[in-house]
Amino acid sequence: MRTIERLLSVYGESHQNETNKLIHWICVPLIMFSLVGLIMHVPFFESRSLFKNWATILLCLSLIYYLRLSIQMFIGFLFLSLILLYLNWQLMQYCISTDCNAIFTLLVIFIIAWIGQFAGHKIEGKKPSFLQDIQFLLIGPAWLLHFIYSKLGIKF
Repeated sequence: MRTIERLLSVYGESHQNETNKLIHWICVPLIMFSLVGLIMHVPFFESRSLFKNWATILLCLSLIYYLRLSIQMFIGFLFLSLILLYLNWQLMQYCISTDCNAIFTLLVIFIIAWIGQFAGHKIEGKKPSFLQDIQFLLIGPAWLLHFIYSKLGIKF
């Protein structure tokens, strides 16, 4: 069994309940979005641009991890990374022009999404996978993408 298949299988063991799965479809993307946005707000020397920020560096490191697992996962997450960066850049520009607090908004999303995740696991009756192995924080999004790939007939 390939590493990606083994990791997805282990991750899937604690994600059998339909309510927990639905919660993950909502909360995992929200966590990814808010985390990228929060990291984009960390000062990066003297520049803050769409690609010149700490979130881009973190996403590039994540992409190396996905590339080691599967070229198809890498391609999917490259596309998703660009979307996350762009949407957060748009949020940042919107908040600058309207004087709203993007960091506060992102923190609220992040906290509520994590509460949702833990509620889902309470319903499931099993602890989150990342508590046994931190790499499962990166496998959660891949687990969702593998369902999309399966529906589209894309081998991963």
